[in-house]
This record gives sequence, structure tokens and C-alpha cells, in this order.
Amino acid sequence: MDAPLDGRERDELCDLFLELGPAAPTLCEGWSTTDLAAHLVVRERDLRSAPGILLGDRFPALERYTTELMDRAEEQGYEHLVARIRSGPPPGPFRLRRLRTVVNLNEFYVHHEDVRRANGRGPRTDRPDLQDALWTVLGKSARMQLHRVKGIGVDYIRSDSGERINARKGEPLVRLVGLPGELALLLSGRREVAQVEVQGDAEAVAVFATAKLGI
Repeated sequence: MDAPLDGRERDELCDLFLELGPAAPTLCEGWSTTDLAAHLVVRERDLRSAPGILLGDRFPALERYTTELMDRAEEQGYEHLVARIRSGPPPGPFRLRRLRTVVNLNEFYVHHEDVRRANGRGPRTDRPDLQDALWTVLGKSARMQLHRVKGIGVDYIRSDSGERINARKGEPLVRLVGLPGELALLLSGRREVAQVEVQGDAEAVAVFATAKLGI
């Protein structure tokens, strides 16, 4: 059975997939809703996709192979892809509660927003439980999300409560101020849509502006 929050994001994303259809845009460059659905299926159900997902930006051959797996998945048809996503993670690591909380909640939240915001829908303001859970995930995944940020420190500041996470030690320091969901989008590389204020020394802000984010 799905854990409440990642399961809710999964179900609501599937509902949106079906509402918008297979050719709707997403924030993932070059991907339609069909492409994103295929990505989610192979990510959970085909371990051969993992090297391309994790290392494809550095090794084009791996990315091409993962794209081939996605193309094959798309041959199953859009509604079939959505049904497979909705059915939940298959037997394996993605069913482990701790891993799902850290990895799948963030994954499905970000991709849900990839579809929502590419189709004119703004931030959700009625999900305090989701914001609290994402804040916990941000603290646990900071090292992974920021591993390619060099030469500066990074603090996360939760704008609705003032809570702080020192995500990366160092000086000069950048402060990222926003709701947890907006911080999650920024740290996944969605700079253009994330409603986050970047504060700090001008040099540090400039370094952060060009840093690669995410895994």
C-alpha cells in the first residue's frame, strides 16, 4: 500500500496525466506528458534505466540507452503507462518506507509540479502536511542535492516558519528562502519556476546561480 503522501502525489499526478492527455507540455525540456510517464515507469520498473538517469548528463551513451527504454515503454500506450504508475512501486527498494519517503515523495512532488506549472497552475497552498514532509526530505537529501555546488555554504530557510537547515557548510554563505516545496523545485533544477529568494554575499549568489543542482 502506498504511504499517504507519496501515494497521494502519485495518484494526483496520474489524474492530471489523464486530464491533460498524452501531448501536454511539462517543465522537463523536450518532454511531453507521455515522455514523463514513460520515465516514471522505467525508473521504477527497469533497473537498466538507472545509469542513464543518474549519469546521463556526463555519459551520453547511457542517456541514449535510457531513452531507448522509454521509447519502448511508450509503445504500450499512454493510458497503460499511467495505470502502471498508479499501481504503485513494484516489489523492490522503492517499496521500502524510508527510501520512498526520501526519494519517491520528492520525485513525485517535483514531477507533479512539472506538469502542473507547465500547464498554467500555480503553487499549492493547501498542503501543510506535504510541506512538512518535504522539509524533512530536504534535510536528509541536502548532501545529494548539493554535491556539485562548490566553494560556498548553503542554508535553507523555511519562509513560513523561519526554520533553518545548514545544508552545506562553508563561506561565503547563500541563504535560500522559500516554502519547502519551492525549495525542492529549485534544488531539482527548476530555477525558472521555483519561488525562492536567494540571499547572501554577491559573490556567493553568483556562484550558486551557475551551479548544477540535483543528482
